[in-house]
Amino acid sequence: MGATPNARVQVDRVPSKPVRRQGDGTIAIDLWLRRDGVFDSDVALKLTPTEAEVLHAQLCYALDDDTAALIVPESKRPDCRKPVVGGDGAHRP
Repeated sequence: MGATPNARVQVDRVPSKPVRRQGDGTIAIDLWLRRDGVFDSDVALKLTPTEAEVLHAQLCYALDDDTAALIVPESKRPDCRKPVVGGDGAHRP
């Protein structure tokens, strides 16, 4: 598909494909690329383990609100999403 100067580009995660570790140690997240609503290609966002850890921490921080309780009960959340014991009830970033 040729490039269009004013094309609207949309990137979505491929819901059926899990995040995975590649043979070279990078973390891959499969994405769909669409231009003006038309599928263009699959691409993979590749992150180093350090970049993936930073993204993980940022997502935990961004998701730290009351809506999380509606999706996953506190007992089943990962440690980064649980209250700190003896803390003020805030979650770890």
